Amino acid sequence: MRSRYLKISLQILVLLAMVLVSVQCTPAAPATPAEEPAAAAEEPAAVAEEPAAAAEEPAQPQEEKSYEGVELTLASMTDQYVAAFRYLIPMFEEETGIKVTLDELGYTDLYQKLTADFVAQTANYDLMTMDIVWSGEYAANGYTLPLDDFMARDQDELQMDDILPVTWTLGEWEGKHWAYPLAGYANVLNYRTDVFEEAGIEPPQTQEELLEAAKMLTNVDNDFYGIALLGAKGSAVAQDYMAWVQQHGGTVLDADGNVKVNTADNVAILEFFGELFKYAPPGSTDYWWDQRETAFRSGNVAMMEGWSIARAGYENPEMSSVVGKVDITYAPVSEGMEPKYGFGGWGIGINADSDPDKQEAAWIFIKWITSPEIQKEWLRHDGAPIRRSTLEDAELVAEYPWLPKILVAFEQGDGDYRPRIPQYSILQDALGTYVNSYLVGEMNAQDALDAAQKQIEDNL
Repeated sequence: MRSRYLKISLQILVLLAMVLVSVQCTPAAPATPAEEPAAAAEEPAAVAEEPAAAAEEPAQPQEEKSYEGVELTLASMTDQYVAAFRYLIPMFEEETGIKVTLDELGYTDLYQKLTADFVAQTANYDLMTMDIVWSGEYAANGYTLPLDDFMARDQDELQMDDILPVTWTLGEWEGKHWAYPLAGYANVLNYRTDVFEEAGIEPPQTQEELLEAAKMLTNVDNDFYGIALLGAKGSAVAQDYMAWVQQHGGTVLDADGNVKVNTADNVAILEFFGELFKYAPPGSTDYWWDQRETAFRSGNVAMMEGWSIARAGYENPEMSSVVGKVDITYAPVSEGMEPKYGFGGWGIGINADSDPDKQEAAWIFIKWITSPEIQKEWLRHDGAPIRRSTLEDAELVAEYPWLPKILVAFEQGDGDYRPRIPQYSILQDALGTYVNSYLVGEMNAQDALDAAQKQIEDNL
């Protein structure tokens, strides 16, 4: 019996020992699982630091996001640079996957279609070429997107110091950029080197010499004329007259920046402008830009003031009969005036109503088409320059030896002689009507400009 109790006691002691061991070991066993949640809690903290670091960095260039498949529509004036668009757009599409549809329009149609698109906020056009003088109007109405945020974000890649200062007038208004420089034009005098050599005279440097040369070189019996001019009612004659105002040191604004066209100086300049038409081809009072170009390229005209973008075309035998017989010089200014040359051309803008992805894709296109690398091909395919590096490029100067003269004209360019004011279209409409009325003999110069001033004031 005693042995039985001893046996039971021993069994109880063994069980108590097992329980004690089990109790002592239990806290140690969950130690590893308990540490794992703590470690896991530290990992999200490390991940959470990454967005904070990213927030401190500047916005990354949007090219990192794919815009492949985005479709843009570009409205372009059918100026010569449209040929460069035709050549380069397929390259851009292949490189980026962004599709660009090009709508080619004449000057009046472009302005009217863009205005309709802006007013209706239909965003049919995502990109548009903008005449230098539309900047104020588009800015005042918020038609195009201000590009300054894009420019600040991407300044390291834009190389903006290389873009010639005068070309910023192609889209600037009141300190903001409503278009980016695309195609810069210098007002130059094109002249027939063979004709001047035969006549034994030098190209004119002043407006007075220009008139004398036009008289001397006109030979009506041989259907040859001293100068080709723009005279057609509308924007053509208005812009040509304003170029002559600039070259005579005049202005169409008063000291306070208000439109004032009927000053005594402007009347005298209009009469001088009209005198030149005596030595222009018949029908010049109906000439638009293309007709003036045709007259000069045909070989029947000795001189023509015009935009520098046209210069390369005179060496193309498919369109010119004066190949190898043309040079350019600086547009003559009035005697005693410090030389300053008319500057114009086109910017490229983004529709403020396009959706953000399209606006970003449009900006990618602008950066690409205006980059130094692409600008060489832009120029070689009838585009016009905006960069100093393009105009100083040794290869391009060898191909286009007139580029140094264009550079000087840009450096001394006047991008404000056609004022980039919101009311520009009102000014142009009035001058386009009444300067033509003077040229065709319906009014004298004073009455014509008085009528233009009244129309302007009635519509302001």
